[in-house]
Amino acid sequence: MAQLDVREKLEILADAAKYDASCASSGTVKRSSVGGKGVGSTDGGMGICHAYAPDGRCISLLKILLTNSCIFDCHYCINRKSSNVRRARFTAKEVVDLTLAFYRRNYIEGLFLSSGIIRSSDYTMEQIVEVARSLREDHDFRGYIHLKTIPDADPALIHQAGLHADRVSINVELPTAPGLRRLAPEKSAERIEGAMRDMDAAIADAGEARGKYPSAPRFAPAGQSTQMIVGADAATDGDIVLKASSLYDRFGLRRVYYSAFSPIPDASAVLPLKRPPLMREHRLYQSDWLMRFYGFQPKEVVAAADADTGMLPLDIDPKLAWALKFRERFPIDVNRAPREMLLRVPGLGVKAVDGIIASRRWRKLRLADVARLTVSVAKLRPFIVAADWRPVALADKAELKPPAAPRREQLELFA
Repeated sequence: MAQLDVREKLEILADAAKYDASCASSGTVKRSSVGGKGVGSTDGGMGICHAYAPDGRCISLLKILLTNSCIFDCHYCINRKSSNVRRARFTAKEVVDLTLAFYRRNYIEGLFLSSGIIRSSDYTMEQIVEVARSLREDHDFRGYIHLKTIPDADPALIHQAGLHADRVSINVELPTAPGLRRLAPEKSAERIEGAMRDMDAAIADAGEARGKYPSAPRFAPAGQSTQMIVGADAATDGDIVLKASSLYDRFGLRRVYYSAFSPIPDASAVLPLKRPPLMREHRLYQSDWLMRFYGFQPKEVVAAADADTGMLPLDIDPKLAWALKFRERFPIDVNRAPREMLLRVPGLGVKAVDGIIASRRWRKLRLADVARLTVSVAKLRPFIVAADWRPVALADKAELKPPAAPRREQLELFA
């Protein structure tokens, strides 16, 4: 490792970081270096990933590991102790210099830093914190910083990470405690959730302090997030949805990210031989969206899954699957239905529902009026009643998947 130059290290450690999906820059506070003070801003090649802010801006982040060496031997991790991969390690100063150099070349607007565990959890956490501390205090860096924290590290180090970072994240790794014990026996679900609980309390305390004293230091203003690996164990989609909902409720997480298991070289015999369909990951994100923005309760999302397997259908989205299971609730009158029921209509998004509610105060809505608020009215027609439209009742024998589901297109082999 000592003979590698910085470029070679960057190539290895940027590639090793690609398995971490919990990379986002939403929710942070605005900072700027306008006026010649500081370096970087939150307004605004190799190892660079793209995240999206709430207002739709694309933000580029330098996404790397401090090292891909690790003293743990988690079965699902390509960087595990027994894995036969090329190892590399950055010093804290090298990461700081890379971040500043990339920013000054307008390649990035922030840093996402994670790491394998070397020597001990405390030693590794010290190195991660030192990167953030140096950027903030030595160089007055005002860009975005996301740090992956280590649950077993000293709470004082975790607290320092929150003082310097915009967002912190602690991976729960797997949806169930039995799965974690089987595939990552050196990790503990209790310790992981304990670290999340402490971080949530620290964020709440800092928010309360700033409410009383505006000069109080900020603490992880973009909150905390986590990531779950999907398909490495026997957890069903229903298990994952319930786990995610529990994490949101108990620890005030900003996001739960899902990462489809990817087969790795020299894999353990306890791992599946092939990856789960990427569409499964997508359906879980859609389910997450339903709970966060559409008012669905976790048990409603679970009800959309197959009763025997606990899996969400891959050919249609969870919202349509739920509507087809509960056909007796449809069609609904767009001129009278409450907002929470309109949000359950397949094909109606939050903006479209808000537009319907605003428009119907002035006139009776016709099907053409609803069509102007949506991308396609074809998916809506079986589920709504308008001033000039009333569909046939949604009988069990009615086959609604073809008109409601997305059209399949044959791709050309030599396009």
